[in-house]
Amino acid sequence: MATSQTPAPTPDAVPHVCSSTGERDLLTSCVHCGLCLEVCPTYQLSGDENNSPRGRLRLWREEADGRLAADPWTAAYTQDCVGCLACESACPANVPYGEILEQTRHAHVATGRTKTPFKLRIAAAMASRPWLFNFTMTPVRLLRRMGVLPHRFLFAGQPSATQSTASYAQQLMQQHRPTGPRVAFLTGCLMEAVFREINFATVRVLIENNVQVFVPRDQGCCGAMQEHLGLDGVDQLREQNRKAFNSHDVDCVVCNSSGCGLATSKALSDDVPVRDVLDFLGEQKLVQRHRPANKARVYVDLPCHLVHGQKLAGIPKSVLDATGYQWELAPQARDCCGSGGVYNLQQPENAKEILTRKSAFLNNAAGDPVILATSNHVCMMQWNSARNDGLVTRPYSVQHVIQLLDPLTVQ
Repeated sequence: MATSQTPAPTPDAVPHVCSSTGERDLLTSCVHCGLCLEVCPTYQLSGDENNSPRGRLRLWREEADGRLAADPWTAAYTQDCVGCLACESACPANVPYGEILEQTRHAHVATGRTKTPFKLRIAAAMASRPWLFNFTMTPVRLLRRMGVLPHRFLFAGQPSATQSTASYAQQLMQQHRPTGPRVAFLTGCLMEAVFREINFATVRVLIENNVQVFVPRDQGCCGAMQEHLGLDGVDQLREQNRKAFNSHDVDCVVCNSSGCGLATSKALSDDVPVRDVLDFLGEQKLVQRHRPANKARVYVDLPCHLVHGQKLAGIPKSVLDATGYQWELAPQARDCCGSGGVYNLQQPENAKEILTRKSAFLNNAAGDPVILATSNHVCMMQWNSARNDGLVTRPYSVQHVIQLLDPLTVQ
């Protein structure tokens, strides 16, 4: 089990995490029942209780109370957390582990206990400037169109090189003029910059099902990457999106990435509902796709930030049925795949070992072709790496569920 070790700064340079009375109460809410252990991926890998939710909570509490000096091990165990939030679903005491983890990560970065890699700092800075990120990633979109994949996380696709999702949505709205509910669409940073074809498919599916789609051009990054890295700037990004989305008359904001949806809900929850696009479509009367009779089989994996973060039961059955495919939940569908936002970049060995356990079934899965479907682009990247890392040796494709509903999808 790989862990990062960071030399501890001097004790007087380290403020206590959750030191105010209200924040301190968060650290005392754990009842140490141990139900989180069996769902925690890092505990399952290491068998080390310090590398579990209740173990980390105890370490953070000991530091906050002054009974434990700041040391590199606490920082390492904090870094090792995937942030999948499965512990929140298992917790009978409703401990807000994700909130505490976010505060702790930020405190560790702010005081130098954790060093954020320079490349990830640059990536976060670019993501917070969508125009720059979209421009810089133009070559990556072109390479994906040509099937040239310079990184193990990338998969082939047909993203638009120049037209934005906002422009595309406006074009289709003028052509089809749907009359149903009106939604604002969060296009996301990485999704728009690299995997734009998924955004286009989302627009097509919504409009085909009589949903009016509006894409605010002044929207920005949701702040998820900054959260994962413990960086500053999250509040400013949330405020930008509050202004962008609250100034328009819409029924809800829809997201096609569960991680972005969770982060956006933190900014907009008091103003306008934030909905996962598949959950939203589950309430509509959907156009049904009709597939030719073949042996194709879809295995559905549920992103952690969908079921544990947004607290949704899963992807609606009506949506999966509308794809026209034979489908079933993948084994361990509610367990983490190891992507964890940027976790697979920060802790690649752990992420690979987590994925090894989840992806093994694909080697013998029924179906031809076999499709692994999920609803988060970062999870898609992680699942795609199973091929490039040799974890899965038989052919399979990775798709966003929205692509299986797309009228332009050809399988």
